[in-house]
Amino acid sequence: MAQIMVGIGGMATSNKSGDIIKTMALGSCVGIGVFTESPRTISLLHIALPDSNTSKEKSKILPGYFADTAIPKLVNELKAHGVSKNSKIYIKLAGGANVLDAKNVFNIGKRNILAIRKLLWKYKLRILKEDVGGSISRTVWIEYDTGKYYASCPSKGQWEI
Repeated sequence: MAQIMVGIGGMATSNKSGDIIKTMALGSCVGIGVFTESPRTISLLHIALPDSNTSKEKSKILPGYFADTAIPKLVNELKAHGVSKNSKIYIKLAGGANVLDAKNVFNIGKRNILAIRKLLWKYKLRILKEDVGGSISRTVWIEYDTGKYYASCPSKGQWEI
């Protein structure tokens, strides 16, 4: 059993029993948790921004940082782990909050959520559940053995998405 930590712009995938993939500090960032039954696989992305046009260089080094480069990377990663179009793919989102933008000038959380929804739709990947928006920062993790996706924050405790 391993706990795999994912940083901002990171992504991890596992097909090992007992593994848990976790990321912290999802403010305006969005965590995408993925679970597939056959082959049994989990994946977690920590997306910071909606569009790589702000830094093409960074998108090459860290494609998970931007929604428009992270989603294609996720699709390729799932394929590399034997997941096909016919596999049942369960996707859950968390984050996209408004934590440092009280006047809603940038709306990065909302823009991240919209970009991710649009890209998942493009790849015919349906979102099963979401816990997005609001004003709290979340820590999230996905468990290989159960396929469950959890969130927590100091003010709310822990909950399943």
